Amino acid sequence: MTHEDLIVNENIVLRMESVHKKFPGVKALDEIDFDLREGEIHALVGENGAGKSTLMNILSGVYPYDSGKMILYEKEVSFRDAHEALENGISMIHQELALAPLVSVAENIFIGRLEKSKFGFVNLKRVSAECKALLEKFDIYDIDPNEEVGRLSVSQMQLIEIVKAISRNNKILIMDEPTAALSQVETNKLLERICRMRDEGYSIVYISHRLDEIMKVADRVTVLRDGKLIKTEQINNITVHEIVSLMVGRLFEETFSRESVSTEEAVLEAREIGSCKIHDVTFELKRGEVLGVTGLVGSGRSELLETLFGKYPIEHGDLRVRGEKVKITSPNDAITVGIGLVPEGRKIQGLYLIRTVKENISSVRLQKSNFFVNETGEKESVLDMIARLNVKTPSIDQEVNYLSGGNQQKTIIARWLLNNPDILLLDEPTHGVDVGAKQEIYQIIDTLAREGVSIILVSSELPEILMVCDRVIVMHDYTINCILPKEDLTQEIIMQHASNLEGGASSLS
Repeated sequence: MTHEDLIVNENIVLRMESVHKKFPGVKALDEIDFDLREGEIHALVGENGAGKSTLMNILSGVYPYDSGKMILYEKEVSFRDAHEALENGISMIHQELALAPLVSVAENIFIGRLEKSKFGFVNLKRVSAECKALLEKFDIYDIDPNEEVGRLSVSQMQLIEIVKAISRNNKILIMDEPTAALSQVETNKLLERICRMRDEGYSIVYISHRLDEIMKVADRVTVLRDGKLIKTEQINNITVHEIVSLMVGRLFEETFSRESVSTEEAVLEAREIGSCKIHDVTFELKRGEVLGVTGLVGSGRSELLETLFGKYPIEHGDLRVRGEKVKITSPNDAITVGIGLVPEGRKIQGLYLIRTVKENISSVRLQKSNFFVNETGEKESVLDMIARLNVKTPSIDQEVNYLSGGNQQKTIIARWLLNNPDILLLDEPTHGVDVGAKQEIYQIIDTLAREGVSIILVSSELPEILMVCDRVIVMHDYTINCILPKEDLTQEIIMQHASNLEGGASSLS
């Protein structure tokens, strides 16, 4: 169904008027007006720190607002907490995962709603069956309802968060970067389902930095910048470049290109290596190369990087770094041979959220003198990294939790650059960051490659893979299906191999 064919119900189910919110030292929202119609997908966009998540956290009961009005179904409301918002028919899918890792998928989806017998027992078999039916409704067949959530990949956890929110049958849904950790195939499936939900009468607020998705599914778009409302417009009356220019406050052209600077020197050589997560993986990484890794969710993309970093010890095969055979059974082993990892889930896996920017950057390589921390040297090194990567923070003593997503990501990259790695593993480095921060991260990658750092980049965004990488590993079923040289790279060819439509033919060019 095209936007031209769609007739949106003009019935407004939610209206926010002159909403104001201030945090200590920061005016997060300044007199924001926003409304949502029945059977509508309303996109909310802006750079990191623009106020999108704050506005939606108010709507979903996480934060109170300081002034203004919130009207739900013609009744003024002010939620005391997220539970009250849920009870009033509003579900939010947060960008940052909020799952219980030590219990099953089914228990996570129905948490707080598990029916008990008169003896206080839960019928887990019934809950599992209901969970299976919900997963299949979203064409998810590779996740076991009884699997412990902590054993899933970040992208699989994201799918569980989505199913969990929708399982409540609430008619107002807030989706904050729901596809950030998904591959293109999973993204397309989800977008199709979201459009069907709109047709079924759901009202959806859709937050995403992927503007191509917004152009596909949204009916209207609202742009925020620095806590202020910039514009609300019908999606048919605006272009991607106009949206980006409104977001950043100036004319903006999203352009980035890089030339290969890789040499013939093999910095890392893997020969039929395997762990409990991957099997029979063979490839080379050259000096100054950006080697992409892609594939469908569950193909083994992240698991490959985590094996190289020692989270999953290498059980067989031959791994060499700079020509020397190495044995990596822990992250400490990887760090010792010059490997760093920027993980997929920055808040779950990568950051010490209640620690400062300084502590996060210097955590791997503290400046020491005579067994004591050299605080002067540590501070100077951290300030150098902040300047080099343009990390925007009020001070090095700011808690990292209060930085925007892009600056949090640059903080993790700075940590590893302080350790002078030869090999940097980047798992979805632009996950959930705005267009400006993406450009900065691409430039960092290009600069590092020119300085001789070898990079393995996992990304579910095929345009990113095509733009940044010199060669691409395509994963399928936890091994390498093929390795494609830059001249052979197209989205169609990558997807054929990711789906194993070419019969798994291997190429090591």
